[in-house]
Amino acid sequence: MNIDKWVIRFAGTVILASLLLAHYVDPRWLWLTAFVGANLLQSSFTGFCPLASLLKRFGLKSGTAFC
Repeated sequence: MNIDKWVIRFAGTVILASLLLAHYVDPRWLWLTAFVGANLLQSSFTGFCPLASLLKRFGLKSGTAFC
């Protein structure tokens, strides 16, 4: 599996988890959803993703989105 798929899966998991936490625990968990969304937005413009950089260090192969 390449870096792109890991980033998308991780972001989706964090977003869904934070929505569940906001609903059942505390609405302030929505800040985590906002952070992930903002990071996805900035990476679409800059091509820089912190998680992609970390996964690259662990030796995962690059996809087409994060080089």
